Amino acid sequence: MSVLQRVVLVEDDLDIAELARIGLEDFGGFHLTHYPSGEDALRSLKTARPDIIILDYRMPGLNGAEVLLEIRRSESLRDIPVVFMTASVMPQHVESLRQLGAVDVIAKPFDPLTLAERIKAIYTANS
Repeated sequence: MSVLQRVVLVEDDLDIAELARIGLEDFGGFHLTHYPSGEDALRSLKTARPDIIILDYRMPGLNGAEVLLEIRRSESLRDIPVVFMTASVMPQHVESLRQLGAVDVIAKPFDPLTLAERIKAIYTANS
C-alpha cells in the first residue's frame, strides 16, 4: 500500500477550500493541490497524479458527478479514490454518488481538525 501524501481538492468555495487546506496541510501534513473548478482539475489531474481526490458536488460548469465520470473514463486516473464533499447527504444521494464510483462522502460542514484523519481512513480502506 502506498503512503497517502498528495491530495487534490476540487472546490469552488474559497472559504471551504481554505478550511480543507488547514485540516489537510496544517493538521494532516499532506501536500494539497486545490482547483476551483472541475474544468481546471481535469486539465491538470493527469500530471498532478494525486493519491486521492476530494470533489465538491455542486460547482458551476462541470459538477462533481461529471468530473468523476471523466476521471473514471481516464485510464491514468480511474484507479484514484474519489471522495465527495457535499451538504446533500441524504441516503439516496450518497448511494447514487457511490454508484458513480465515489468511495465515500463527507458531509459539509466538516470539522477541519478531523478531516485529515477521515481522509486517511478512507484512503486506507480503499487502496
